[in-house]
Amino acid sequence: MIKKLLEELSKGKAPGPFPSFSVLHLIKALELMAMKGPIGRGRLSKELKIGEGATRTLINRLKDAKIIIATKPGCSLTKKGEEIWKKLQSIFPRKVKLEKSELTLAPYDIAILVRSCGHKVGSGMRQRDAAVMAGAEGVTTLIFRNQKLILPTISEDIAQNFPIAFNQISGLLELKENDAVVVSSAETLEKAEYGALAAAMTLINNSD
Repeated sequence: MIKKLLEELSKGKAPGPFPSFSVLHLIKALELMAMKGPIGRGRLSKELKIGEGATRTLINRLKDAKIIIATKPGCSLTKKGEEIWKKLQSIFPRKVKLEKSELTLAPYDIAILVRSCGHKVGSGMRQRDAAVMAGAEGVTTLIFRNQKLILPTISEDIAQNFPIAFNQISGLLELKENDAVVVSSAETLEKAEYGALAAAMTLINNSD
């Protein structure tokens, strides 16, 4: 339900123009408000890397949905917004920056843990395509199964074939059976993060 709600908020509404922000910007906005408290429109625009007009529309959509409240100090989450953020955190409990490894495709790498979604990965192509559309150079999608980190069609045991990457990921993420990990690589940190979020979102259903 959260995915469906965010998708609805990012859609155009007649007769107005299609908004120049996506579900990924909405998630990032919620994260910023949850982690840093009230945040003003100018700062939010800078953090999200979108224009002030798009930021204004994003804020208004979230306000209309009773997800945030705008006060003099800035925008902050309502109780409904906090509940949505907690649900997102239960699905994506950890997001970390990785250093260079055998899986590095570009200067910046972000990994997101997607809880209990390993069975939805398939070949990983869907996650890669979503990440590239979001600006990433590529994405690697891993599955934790039978106490091993697997790269579909490539490696049945990352610990043996890509030890540097395995040590980083296993050290930073608390992996559980059937978890998925998406590792997004990009030329900037922001594109790597949005790429990872885009890939991760392909693993959850509209009913989640």
